[in-house]
Amino acid sequence: MTSRLQFPALLALLAAPPAVAELVVVANAGSGVERLSRDEVINIFLGRYRQLPSGLAALPIDQPAEQPLKAQFYRKLVNKDLAEINAYWARLIFSGKTSPPRQAASAAEVMAWLVRTPGAIGYVERGMVDARLRIVMEFEP
Repeated sequence: MTSRLQFPALLALLAAPPAVAELVVVANAGSGVERLSRDEVINIFLGRYRQLPSGLAALPIDQPAEQPLKAQFYRKLVNKDLAEINAYWARLIFSGKTSPPRQAASAAEVMAWLVRTPGAIGYVERGMVDARLRIVMEFEP
């Protein structure tokens, strides 16, 4: 009898959509930046701003390309998929106007850059944030 009751619960779990990480945009706690607007984050990650409001040089850091977080971030930020973001950067790099965010090799490397570089800005799962980082922008649910 118990197995008949467990079967629907198992089906419900299998049919549930995968959990989506809650992304936040963070900066080094020593950056002097308290908050950034969505437009400021867009302009930093799309190479239009090279400086944080505090005056420090901005160093945007991307998660590894194979990380679902990167695709989720750009979808939430500018409603573009990674192919569109890559095409955008290919045009800008060819023109010599600016350079893309630094590409980390791992999520651990993202954290290391964020912690050791005062002008670093990146995006991580909320659970990764500690006292060394400051949440500067949150996405609406």
